[in-house]
Amino acid sequence: MKPWLAPREPLSVNLTPMIDVVFLLIIFFLVSSHLAQQETHLELDLPDASSGEQDADTPPARVTINVLASGAAQIAGERVEAGEIGQRLRRLTERRATPLEVRIRTDRQATYAAVEPILLECVEAGVRDVTFAVYEP
Repeated sequence: MKPWLAPREPLSVNLTPMIDVVFLLIIFFLVSSHLAQQETHLELDLPDASSGEQDADTPPARVTINVLASGAAQIAGERVEAGEIGQRLRRLTERRATPLEVRIRTDRQATYAAVEPILLECVEAGVRDVTFAVYEP
């Protein structure tokens, strides 16, 4: 009998590493989507607006800045100072090929004095698309 025609053991594929990777990807996407949703679930009493536009179906890269009634600002649930906001926005705009959108969510009781430095930091960082989150009555 020729050696290449000798009976061989049946071939088998070990699927354990692939299953491990799939489960890790599932966990990663679940955690990252939870963190992204958590940012917009911060309870703020948003102001009303009588005009405006709905978001597009495919929004660009967006950073949400929450301004509390006390005037403190938060990005991704973490308190940040006004100068630090500009540094973060500059880093993000340098890394991206697409334009960056900044959404500002303010408490109804927050003053414009708390929002103005954020707007100036956006301009200095080169962000041209700044929107405010409001409720339509």
